[in-house]
Amino acid sequence: MDNKFKINEFYLYFIFSSFIIIALAFSKPGLAVIALIAMAYVYYVTKKKIENKNQEFLKYLESLNDKFESLTKKVIFNMPFPLVVTDENAKIIWYNTPFTELFADEKVMNEDFSNLISDFDIEEIMEKSADEKFVVSINEKTFEVYTNIVGSQDNANVLFYFVDNSDYEKLKEKYEDEYPIVAKIEVDNYSDAMDSAPNQVRPLLNAEIDSTIRNYFEEYDALVRKADEDMYLVIMNFKSLKAMKQKKFDILDDLRELNRGNSIPITLSIGVSSYGLNLRESYLEADSSLDLALGRGGDQAVVKIEDNYEFFGGKSKAVEKRNKVKSRVLGIALKQLIDRSDTVYIMGHKNPDMDAIGAAIGCLRATMNREKEGFIVLDKSNPSIDNLMDRMKEEEEELYQKIISKETALSRIKHSSLIIMVDNHKPSFTECPELLEKTGQIVVIDHHRRGKEFVANPVLTYVEPYASSTCELITEMLTYMSEDLNLTHFEADALMSGIVVDTKNFSYQTGVRTFEAASILRRAGADMIKVKALFQDDFDTLIYRAEVIHNAKIVHQNIAVSRFDRAANNSVLVAAQAADALLDINGVDASFVLTVDDGKTHISGRSRGNEVSVQLILEKIGGGGHLNMAGAQLDTTDLDEAEKTLIGAIEEYLKENERED
Repeated sequence: MDNKFKINEFYLYFIFSSFIIIALAFSKPGLAVIALIAMAYVYYVTKKKIENKNQEFLKYLESLNDKFESLTKKVIFNMPFPLVVTDENAKIIWYNTPFTELFADEKVMNEDFSNLISDFDIEEIMEKSADEKFVVSINEKTFEVYTNIVGSQDNANVLFYFVDNSDYEKLKEKYEDEYPIVAKIEVDNYSDAMDSAPNQVRPLLNAEIDSTIRNYFEEYDALVRKADEDMYLVIMNFKSLKAMKQKKFDILDDLRELNRGNSIPITLSIGVSSYGLNLRESYLEADSSLDLALGRGGDQAVVKIEDNYEFFGGKSKAVEKRNKVKSRVLGIALKQLIDRSDTVYIMGHKNPDMDAIGAAIGCLRATMNREKEGFIVLDKSNPSIDNLMDRMKEEEEELYQKIISKETALSRIKHSSLIIMVDNHKPSFTECPELLEKTGQIVVIDHHRRGKEFVANPVLTYVEPYASSTCELITEMLTYMSEDLNLTHFEADALMSGIVVDTKNFSYQTGVRTFEAASILRRAGADMIKVKALFQDDFDTLIYRAEVIHNAKIVHQNIAVSRFDRAANNSVLVAAQAADALLDINGVDASFVLTVDDGKTHISGRSRGNEVSVQLILEKIGGGGHLNMAGAQLDTTDLDEAEKTLIGAIEEYLKENERED
């Protein structure tokens, strides 16, 4: 350490004195000698005093340093918040008393810090360049843990100090719990359920529905108001919503089990807003969530979570609506939209099946009936529709010329054009997603349960999960769009083929209106022999399908999983047919077949609809569909990885069902 005082700081005074002594030596030598002796004495005394002062200052600093170290140690040992020091491997080497109080019943010294704190990774902390903090919960208390690292990664000491943040977290939780949430509730099949009950018990049934809904929500301190005979508005707080989610909205089961002489089970659709909105925004969001619940077939609750949704229920099949008013109203609305448009572009999903292409042909006929120009957007055929496309080329050359590529559609479309999406409501699954950005007029006609992804602001939406197929919906709408259907025999066969493929020859998802639509097509000239011929397969397809069935394995006792790993043009078709065939095995309630096509893994899921919902399973990995028929696409060509993802989704679904049971 440099001295605080130095003798050379006084040299200027000694030099000045020396000049005076030299001047005196010429005039008064005796006086000069006395002055020299005096200066030497002053120099000696000054130097000694400086040395003594420096020694005293050094001792003072040493004493202060000792006191500071003692003070620091005392402060650290008596810190009011927990402290712990570990080495670079998270081994505890020191801690203070408040830290031991957090783990009173556990051994602390030389223990691994990660054994005491969950979700703790010392390697992640050591890799951080700056000091980090993280939040932990210990004994119902919340702490912010700050870190300081001294030394290198190979030889370091890490100091962790815990700041109790419990009061802030409790205040934050209280604030969040009291935030207003809006829910809209609709009794899906109120009229049908009432009609199915004897006249004398209908007032009792109505009162039972009302009291069940009111009692359930009032139990959670919610405000319930009846807006219509089948509609309710609920205001509650976020804490109540969390409790309902914890119980999986068990009111859905309570209403479904309600029996007062009604032969049709009563189901609810519930739309719930997300956290953090004002009342008006919450109401609009609850309305949007309710639309999504209804679009997915009802009997479920849909909760908006930030930019996503959570689904509860949805295990029962959509109940067929006997009222055709909606079909008539939407048919007339579609006719008016076609009349106002310059051109109409119709497209289904990628790798279209018979339902998608049949519905597109039906929409094209509706466009031609209005004397408007229409086109079907389709880049290329696939084995699922090859037979139909070959027959179209041979029998309906003019119709075949109406099929254009997506590049052609993109170059021709105008802002005033109309786009009709059939058998699909997800923009990313359409034949040409870019086409949707070219116009503000988009119509969606689909029979799949509505998923999270949906077309933004469609001018007309007809999503009815109760329907067997999109071709059934189109056939009904055609009857209201013009007095004469003007269907050719080929067009009638195309629409009939869509119904046949999605109902598995009128076996699944078949209601009264399915047969009514089939009868309309039959009167229009549909020939079931010719329709059946559209589904004939070549010899290789039969062999491939048998191979997939042979390689199937049974998981969780009643679910068959297989894969088709050959490079074939009809791999998706083989997978779908094999999934259907696997359901013929005794004891198999659901089946899944994976295959690779066009750089993605395609999964076809089928179920009997009584035990397993393939829709809920495949929704977990981005797919969707119906209770008994669904599909998904994964961005991978590794079938092992895809199968692992699928098995994970199945296990998650089964665990959720176990908890609810």
